[in-house]
Amino acid sequence: MRRRAALWAMGVLTAGAAAAAASGLRLRGDAGAPPGARRPPATAEVTRQTIVDTYEQAGNLGYGTETSLAGRIAGVVTRMPLAGDRVTRGQAVYRVDDTPVVLLYGDVAAYRPLAPGVTGADVRQLESNLAALGHGGFTPDARYSASTAAAVRRWQRDLGLPQTGVVELGRVLFAPGEIRVAALTAGVNRSTGGGDEVLRYTGTDRRIVVLLDVSKQRLARAGVAVGVRLPDGRAVAGRVERVSTVVEQPSGPDAPPETRIETVVALADPATAAGLEAAVVTVVFTAADRRDVLTVPVAALVALAEGGYGVEVVDGATTHYVRVEPGLFAGGRVEVTGDGLREGLTVGMPA
Repeated sequence: MRRRAALWAMGVLTAGAAAAAASGLRLRGDAGAPPGARRPPATAEVTRQTIVDTYEQAGNLGYGTETSLAGRIAGVVTRMPLAGDRVTRGQAVYRVDDTPVVLLYGDVAAYRPLAPGVTGADVRQLESNLAALGHGGFTPDARYSASTAAAVRRWQRDLGLPQTGVVELGRVLFAPGEIRVAALTAGVNRSTGGGDEVLRYTGTDRRIVVLLDVSKQRLARAGVAVGVRLPDGRAVAGRVERVSTVVEQPSGPDAPPETRIETVVALADPATAAGLEAAVVTVVFTAADRRDVLTVPVAALVALAEGGYGVEVVDGATTHYVRVEPGLFAGGRVEVTGDGLREGLTVGMPA
């Protein structure tokens, strides 16, 4: 369930005006004119504080967005992992004709065979992985050299593969790090190699996926700090890691597709989610904040007869009205500015 912790500025002002009129607090002259001997039924203080407007949205705590792995090595699937298994660098993700499809680390997806003469970022990350697996003897660069081919042959020998010195497309999965198998979409004894999906995987760190309406896109910016409320009520820190636009397919035959903002949030301390395999959490986005400003309760605002808003300042046995400019509304309070306002002043609260 979503909830605005902030009050709606226009709506609150309208409600405040109606309440002021109903309680007889509408002035009939200047803002500084004395209201007579009448005393407010209740009072509150003008405070100086940071006021924050927040927006809350439910999100799913898990392992982040799933990525599809296509089978490109032709043959028969002879071994598959189990959902939930974790695979690290150099290990087999699954096997085809009893040969491994291997996980290596890198940000560039495998998209072509790698052979002598090829250059590019994918070559550099292949060489970095070979060195990390003990098949070095060269400085990783972007050129597939004879030294690269020699290292590949040693790697292929250890894996029980033909020692060709060429890495065919589909033999390796490049992922940013260790992966977790999320779901299997192919099984043992199934033919593969045509690019059909074999499995889906995620990273191993906990992530929260939140879907926001497009109108809330301003809240979700990569790197922005957010709050997270766990199912047990604990409040922990998080940060927006990635933002993307997704199109959700309609649930009914006549419903149009819906565009949403997918926001991936990382926990500042992953250990805070220990023991939670999957859960619905609340993510608290900061829509706006004002630091070191004067605030009063929203109910202290009164509508002035000449227009605008004011507060009734209590000064000993008398009171007078001060015109104010409302600013940010949040948590039942409103930012105010006006001549003569200062921290610690007592203001009236209309009945």
